[in-house]
Parts: sequence; structure tokens; C-alpha cells
Amino acid sequence: MIGSLRKKVQKKFKIRGYTLKVDALEEILGFIETLVDPKYGAEEKAEAEDDALELLLDYFQSQSQKLGLKSSILDKEPLQRVISDLLNADAAVPQAEDDAVSALRITDAFVVPKFRYDPIKKQFYQYVVFFLSVGFFFIFQDKGPLPIHGDASAKASLYRDRFLLLFQRVSRDQHFAKSTFDSEISDYGSCEIVPIQSLVGQSGRRWVMGLISQLEDGHFYLEDLTASVEIDFSIAISFLEITTGFLSENTIVVAEGEMLMNGIFQVITCGFPPLEDREKSLKLFAQHDFFGCGALTKEETLRLAELEQRNVNDMLIILSDIWVDNEEAMAKLEIVLNGFESQEVVPSLFVFMGNFCSRPCNLSSHSFSSLRSQFGKLGKMIETHPRLNEHSRFLFIPGPDDAGPSTALPRCALPKYLTEELQKYVRNAVFLSNPCRIKFYTQEIVFFRHDLLYRMRRMCLLPPSTEETDDPFEHLVATIIHQSHLCPLPLLIQPIIWNYDHCLHLYPSPHAIVLGDKSEQKAFKYTGITCFNPGSFSNDSTFVAYRPCTQEVELSAL
Repeated sequence: MIGSLRKKVQKKFKIRGYTLKVDALEEILGFIETLVDPKYGAEEKAEAEDDALELLLDYFQSQSQKLGLKSSILDKEPLQRVISDLLNADAAVPQAEDDAVSALRITDAFVVPKFRYDPIKKQFYQYVVFFLSVGFFFIFQDKGPLPIHGDASAKASLYRDRFLLLFQRVSRDQHFAKSTFDSEISDYGSCEIVPIQSLVGQSGRRWVMGLISQLEDGHFYLEDLTASVEIDFSIAISFLEITTGFLSENTIVVAEGEMLMNGIFQVITCGFPPLEDREKSLKLFAQHDFFGCGALTKEETLRLAELEQRNVNDMLIILSDIWVDNEEAMAKLEIVLNGFESQEVVPSLFVFMGNFCSRPCNLSSHSFSSLRSQFGKLGKMIETHPRLNEHSRFLFIPGPDDAGPSTALPRCALPKYLTEELQKYVRNAVFLSNPCRIKFYTQEIVFFRHDLLYRMRRMCLLPPSTEETDDPFEHLVATIIHQSHLCPLPLLIQPIIWNYDHCLHLYPSPHAIVLGDKSEQKAFKYTGITCFNPGSFSNDSTFVAYRPCTQEVELSAL
């Protein structure tokens, strides 16, 4: 039995990408033995061993960054630290239950793990970069962050990763799955998606999936991993066979049509790739932490779900466009803080989204020393509200016109020089990238501050279908959710750091998406995903109170 358990442990760790030394293996076997009751029968014992091993693996993987692993070959020392934490976890549980903030985990975009899909093995794997460091006698292989400045292959990988992410999702959809027999699925034949390369010399209607690109001025093409073909939307437009959402360059679509004699693909029906239920995605790839807030064991998830039910009044307050250089905006913010200071239960988190200046923040229009002092005044204002300052956290997310090294996404946090004065007064202030992610108990929430609605409408190639809705915000929500991407705009319109495009992915679908935009305040629930725009606080005096536990959105205004 011990021999079979050894093999099982080694196999499980190997699947996660680790190789165990002998002393590490002995440490794991000892841990499993302490958790398995010797009175168990054979089946119960095997099940308990599996549970203990999965618990250790999940927690070890969630702590891998803190452990500072320099190699995938594990010795005894890191496992001892993790096992010690797990054995002492019971003592820490009551403290965590008393502190609601412990259930709030915040993740910067630049630490979100990168996963790539292998179409041959049909599974995801974590993509890491290794750096060689030379010692006196040895060469060490260390894991490191992805480089900001990627090479040419990184740009090609950006599009390839986006396409494969959606393709693996579509391949499981019953309408587009390859049929076992030659039976017709629709009136026009099989809905099986074929490679664009196979369209050459073929007649009749075919389904294809590809990215819309403009390879020549005024001529649009559909590209997949095999080839590209020029497309004609005229018939689809005339028969209104276009789906909900903004169809723009750089979006990935599923289209039905046929090849014409001139080599152009005549599109008859066109739409975004179908969605997949969040629970189904999680079940298929449960071993991966796509969201980046750390993997949870079953026991931790159940405990957080129980805490979530007890704290249904926990609230997040989200405000966008907090102009610290505008006295009127600061006066309005003080009214909001005064109101929540007097509440019986103070909000767990205030989210302040940029822009933090009334004008674009650059060297020609702003004095950075003046801006630094204005952030300091905001800190003093928060400090005058002792209950909020003590029990709430304050998250600051930069806007598109705030100070920073570039306008490319994801944007890094506000410069430390600007925020040092504020941090003297607000010890619970957190400064993160744009976009960023938080996990509130079991709820996954994505925050993104960008004036996306105007840009998506401007770049739209075809008028969106009004059959389901004529609300532009609802079309925007449908677009980003079906694309599983926060900003599916051409890179010429909105630059993206090639190696960090995965930070904008929305897979598996989160519970809520906050789209900070200067447009009108809106809320919309699409396929179970809560999406809302808090509006512009400095312009319209609007903000949102959100209860994650019930997914209730309160559109508020002064």
C-alpha cells in the first residue's frame, strides 16, 4: 500500500510540474499519515489519502510565489513550511472568521498567472519564463516575471492565445461539435467549424471561426491559425443576420457562408462564439488558478461560502473620476464619506477609479508636486472619518489619463511619488494596476477603468442587431463577455503589452465586471454575470454600492 501511495504522490506532483526528492516524498507521506485515521477501511482510507494530497497540492501551488522556488525539483524545506501552515490552520480559522477583511484578496494584473492552451493535448499549461543566473560553481535556473518588452513572437502569440482560448470553448458547444455520424444538424448541413484553409475549392455553405482583420485598406479578412480569406458582409447586413454586440476589427467571430468564384467568402450569418457556463469551465480545469487570487481547497471554499451567507450586508462602494484637483468634486466626495461613516455597518471596500485629474496628467499640464499634495489632502479627508479609516480598505485604480509610463494596457499602479502623502494618513490604502481583480469571499470581481463604450462604437464595422436590445452598454457587455477579453480593440487604437494580454482575459467568466466609463451610469446582468458602470462621479455625481454576496447593484447619486 505504501508503494502505491508513493507512486500516486509522485504522479500527482508531476502533473503539476514538480519532481520530488526522496526527503520531500517522505515529508508528504508523513503529512498524509497524520490526517488519515488508521481505523478507516480500505476505500475510506484511499479517499482520505486523496483528499489530503489534493489539499496539500492546492495550498502548495497557491503559496509557490511566496516560497520563492528556484527549481521544479522540490526538496524537504519548502514542503515543511507548507505542511506546517496547514497543520496550524485550525488555530487561525477563528481569527479569520472574526475579520471580514481576511476574506478580501486583491490581485494586481502583473502577477496574474499566464496559461496557454495546447490544442494537441487539449489542456492548459502555465507559461513561465526561466532566467539563467551564473554562480561560482553552478548555473541556476530561476523563474521570473514576463518581460515588459516582448519580441516579435510575443505579438503573434497574443492573437494565437486569444483564438485558442475561444476555440477550445466553442469545440465543446453542442451546436458546433464534430458530429459522430453524417446526420444533418441544421437545415444547411453540419455546423462543424472547418479551417479557413479547407475552403479553397469547396462549394456550399461552411462554418468558420476567425479574427476580423484589415490586411488591406478597406478590405476585411477572416483569419485563423491556417489561413486568411477576404469576407463580404453585404448579405448578412441585408437580412439582419448579425448578432448582439459590436462587431469590430480584432474581434473573433463564428460565421456561416460560402466561397464565391472570386475567392471572397460571402458571409450569410455571423455572430460571436457561444458562451460556456462558468461552473463547466471550472470543473474542466479545476487545477488551474486562472483568476490569480490563489487556489482554494474545497474546505476553504465551503468556509468562505458560509461566511458569505453570514455577511450579506457587506458592501463595496465604487466611484469613478475622482478629481483630486477639483474642489467641487472633493466636496461631493466628503458628503459620500460622511454618509457611510454614520452607517451601522461600514463598507468593506471603497474603490476609487481614475481619472484623478480633471485634465490629462502630463508634464505640460500638471505640476506633479501639486498633484502629490492634493492626494495628501484626500488622505487627510479620509482620516477625519475614523470608522472608515479603521475598518474599510481603499483601492485606487488609475484611469486612462492618469500619470504613468505609457497608455498601454495593463497600466501599472499610480506612481509612489504621488501617493506617499496619502499613505501617511490612510494605512489601508492599496494602489493597483488597471485592470485589477479582487476575490470577495467566493465572488470574483474584475475592475477596469477605460472609456471603452465610445471607442467600441466608433470602431464598429456593422450596425449591431437591435432584436434583443438597442442599449449600447448592453451591446458592449455582450461583446467583452463573448470575446472573453476586456478590450478587443485593434492594437493601433489601444496598445496592449504583448506579454501581458492574458491579464485582460475573462476566462472562466467572473461573477462581476466593473466597467468604469465616462458614459452614463448603467447596470446589466448578462448570462448570470453582473456588469455595471458607476458613471463619472465628478461630472454626474453618480456612484455604485455593490453587495457581492447577493450580486445586488444600487445605482446611487447625490
